[in-house]
Amino acid sequence: MNVGSVMCQAELSIFGSVQMELGTSEKEATGQVPETRGRLVVLYGSQTGTAEDLAERIGREAKRLLFECEVCALDEYRTPALLHERLALFVVATTGQGDVPDNMASTWRLLLRKSLPADSLRALRFGVVALGDSSYAKFNFVGKRLHRRLLQLGAAPLLAPALGDDQHDLGPDAAVDPWLTQLWRQLDALCPLPAGRQPLPADRRPAPRFTVTHVDENGGEHEALNGVAPEEEEEEEKGEAATADGLFVGRVRWNRRVTPEDHFQEVRLISLDVAGSGATYRPGDVVTVQPENLPEEVDQLLALLEWPPDRLVLVDGPRAPRLPRPCSLRHLATHLLDIHAVPRRSFFELLAHFAANEMEREKFAEFASAAGQQELFDYCNRPRRTALEVLADFPATARRLPLEYLLDMVPAVRPRSFSIASSQKVCPDEIQILVAVVRYRSRLASPRVGLCSTWLSRLTPGQPVTLAVKPGTLRFPQEPERPVLMIGPGTGVAPFHSYISEQATSDRPRPLCLFFGCRHRAADLFFGDEWRRLVDAGRLQLHCAFSRDQEDKVYVQHRLRQQAALVWRLVDAGGATVCVAGSARRMPQDVAEALVDVFREQGGLTTEQAEAYLQRLEREGRYQTETWS
Repeated sequence: MNVGSVMCQAELSIFGSVQMELGTSEKEATGQVPETRGRLVVLYGSQTGTAEDLAERIGREAKRLLFECEVCALDEYRTPALLHERLALFVVATTGQGDVPDNMASTWRLLLRKSLPADSLRALRFGVVALGDSSYAKFNFVGKRLHRRLLQLGAAPLLAPALGDDQHDLGPDAAVDPWLTQLWRQLDALCPLPAGRQPLPADRRPAPRFTVTHVDENGGEHEALNGVAPEEEEEEEKGEAATADGLFVGRVRWNRRVTPEDHFQEVRLISLDVAGSGATYRPGDVVTVQPENLPEEVDQLLALLEWPPDRLVLVDGPRAPRLPRPCSLRHLATHLLDIHAVPRRSFFELLAHFAANEMEREKFAEFASAAGQQELFDYCNRPRRTALEVLADFPATARRLPLEYLLDMVPAVRPRSFSIASSQKVCPDEIQILVAVVRYRSRLASPRVGLCSTWLSRLTPGQPVTLAVKPGTLRFPQEPERPVLMIGPGTGVAPFHSYISEQATSDRPRPLCLFFGCRHRAADLFFGDEWRRLVDAGRLQLHCAFSRDQEDKVYVQHRLRQQAALVWRLVDAGGATVCVAGSARRMPQDVAEALVDVFREQGGLTTEQAEAYLQRLEREGRYQTETWS
């Protein structure tokens, strides 16, 4: 028996003697009047920050309603303590192809232990808010599985899960708002207010999660608080070896545009030098890149808020470890505050407390309300207005914002993931990424740009980039005789370039077949020269779909149907692994439908049998997808 199991059993034996009725507390048992309704823990699993933001918003409302509330990521919570909780809400996102977010992975593995007794959580009443995207096949898979697992462990649901959907015009709130209304009504009945107490006023300002201390010019006193002077902290950041959490610093070797200057889409192939980092990767892995805010936007924010750029501060709170101690306001604005993000509802909820006048306060309160979500969508989400642009629309209010609250309102700049396009066997000290630079128009005057892709596009040789290597969802087969059928339109071809490059060095080449799609042969046939050499050498079968090189648009799904006999022979007789990578919009579904058509036509199957065949391939790991929105 491992240590974790011993601890878990110890917790269970302790828990066996705890049988307190919901709504009672230790103070009530001793005859004292309680100050709160009782304890409510809100635990989240968040990859992009949406689930975290919603959990914090729920936590603020719970505290206003006089619950003693703790909000934290699942992996920051001491999971065995869940045995003693009586009320818990779980706010969890689904990532990738039904994967759990990184900050709940450890807790999820613990909850899945078969050794846990079926009544482990018998005292717990819970609710699950699931956040996902219905364009993915495994919509809200994590939230649904968590709900089922908690039931298996004896917990009692307060409500059926809320299934938030990014595809809805109003986003997840369309499902979450009515669910929360029901939840508070249910908890009001289960946990009555203490005698003589009332919920706090709705317009009462909540306490910030952060504390900010301004440092004098000498800084000596504050350096002693943490033992690290600013220049020493800077020296640590320049190191290249990976830290305990896997972060390391790479440097740009070269940064090349691989589409013509007159092509509508700027795509860049970027080489990152990772020598000395100890980083290892294999085909299918991803690298996360930590971007910085664009210098012109940082300058705009500092001017708008009237912040002295070189003023030093100490920040304590959930995100403080990412900051030097002390750090300048320019550093904070550059590295921490995601001013490029579209503000969420909670942004306006907090902004209302600092409104410069009553008209602005009412507008912010409307944006923060359930009834005002269409107006918020029209103002922020539809045109993709950024947090910086919102603050610029209300400069008098922006100047009234304390830094402590701005840290609550604006999320941290999060790393972005890119499929690795290189092979470590071919390029041992290098990671290459293929980056489509995001730029488009909305009804706003200035074009919308992607923060990370724009920042990456401007990097020059020698500039540092903070990186981490993580497993991707694609796992290529180990058996040398098994064929691999790859379908990767656009930049989705990146992981396949990694794999094909590595296979090209093998003395035992396996059958490789690539279906690639782009607009024009002459503009965005990425790695075209390499593909042609491998085709000529008999190492690769290549089928391209150039959607705009003829009158009728042709996509990869059309090529799959045209090569139906080849596809069926590779998959059925050859036992091929099928890998799909690219945009999550329509392509994955179109490819799946094309494969079902191929199986039906070539295998003599009914539609139902062909769909079951594809599902079996997925269960066996022979049909894999890696897609992104």
